[in-house]
Amino acid sequence: MNNRAAVMHGVHDVRMEERPVPEPGPKEVLVEIKAVGVCGSDVHYYEEGRIGTFVVREPLILGHESMGTVAGLGPESTKHEIGDRVTLEPGIPDGTCRECRAGRYNLCPNVRFFATPPIDGAFANYVTIHEDFAFTLPDELSDNAGALMEPLSVGIWSCRKAGVRAGDRVLVTGAGPIGLLAMQVALASGATEVTVTDVARERLDLARKTGATRVVNVAEEPLAEAGIEADALIECSGNERALDDGIHCLRPAGTAVVVGMGPGETANVPLAYVQTQEIWLTGTFRYANTYPTAISLAATGRVNLDAIVTGHFGLEETDSALQASKNDPANVKPMVLPNGGS
Repeated sequence: MNNRAAVMHGVHDVRMEERPVPEPGPKEVLVEIKAVGVCGSDVHYYEEGRIGTFVVREPLILGHESMGTVAGLGPESTKHEIGDRVTLEPGIPDGTCRECRAGRYNLCPNVRFFATPPIDGAFANYVTIHEDFAFTLPDELSDNAGALMEPLSVGIWSCRKAGVRAGDRVLVTGAGPIGLLAMQVALASGATEVTVTDVARERLDLARKTGATRVVNVAEEPLAEAGIEADALIECSGNERALDDGIHCLRPAGTAVVVGMGPGETANVPLAYVQTQEIWLTGTFRYANTYPTAISLAATGRVNLDAIVTGHFGLEETDSALQASKNDPANVKPMVLPNGGS
């Protein structure tokens, strides 16, 4: 059994290394990784060496959108069998803090999250994970779709925070993977109108193909002139202007959910408008208790995850995978296949 890994040593410096095959501990499983999605956070670490206060100070394995096959069982592990296909929820909370006890385990201050310094991620042949955070996948879902339960969970969480329900009009700013999936979840939740904005024509074309009722290229048509009134804004671009313009498109007492993370720790918001229109403004941080819903949405065809996959790379090509979206706006979701995949 070999465990090769793509290890980041610094900005634009990813090296292939041989690592020991990890031993699963109590209630853990060993997973042979089949598919890993490249996330924007992986790219940020690769390009900048940090995201806010999270800094890569030691060699780090990136990748947190993953699935694979159970290859080993630790002591007291009872939930899976060897050979099970599983999708991995990459954040393991402590389970004992105030936030965990309240069900908000995504806000656990002691969470160990894949590919967040100093915790290694899944650009490797093998990883271990607590059995509770490995979810069995139905046969009808591809390896690609299995890996993308993580970004789909972000989309589910953002729609829950926005309170999207039947008949709503939703504005999604940013047509990256999260925006595209939030749009599909909003439609699956009963929204009758979902408008998606971006500056890249290729991504707006994909938004239209996957269900958006309207797309707006804000490089050509300012959002303020698009005549949109929405019940909910899901801001996925991390762009301050998009947040400002999007809030101004909300009806009175509408909800704005900030999903995308910009480069700075602060941003300007139209506070007077928020106050006078009683806008609900909230942030999101990852997700909690979403994986069963994500698997169900994908397995029943209500969300199409394979549609956003735009490239495949072997583990030795991880460096190229991390540059793919930057080099080509049409490459929305590159996938790394450490052990082959479907």
